[in-house]
Amino acid sequence: MTIRKATVDDAEELCRLINEIIEAGGTTALQDPFSPEILADWFISGEFAIVCHVAQAGSGLTGFQFLSRYGDLPEGWADIGTFARQSPKISGVGTALFAATLSAAEERNIDVINATIRADNAGGLAYYEKMGFRTYNTLEKVPLNDGTPVDRIQKQYQVSKDKSGL
Repeated sequence: MTIRKATVDDAEELCRLINEIIEAGGTTALQDPFSPEILADWFISGEFAIVCHVAQAGSGLTGFQFLSRYGDLPEGWADIGTFARQSPKISGVGTALFAATLSAAEERNIDVINATIRADNAGGLAYYEKMGFRTYNTLEKVPLNDGTPVDRIQKQYQVSKDKSGL
């Protein structure tokens, strides 16, 4: 498996990967399918995209992870999202992606990485905990498209270990 920065040329394949996850339901807070153009804008080359890495095994992409800056995050913070192919699953994709993402965060002087995970996404919660993220907030009863309320757990990873107050 190799890790590299994503390019706009990866958008079509990444679109298939993320849309399978969205269609399966139950893990991502994203609920509407992506087009390659929207995926590239959100995660690879758009105004709010910071960096996006892909994991490649053989001739196919097995996952991707991005840092972005949407909304009203504090200065020095970035959001993270991680998506790995559902079938066949390949062990170690998330860990390998996070090593590249963390390095990119350090290079860009990002102090804290924020992950917002659905409370019913046990795998996602366990992944971020394993990577060293710690819970700092819960957004209660955020409605899905169908109105079902699902909590969102917010976890943070302190990139700058020498800063206090977080």
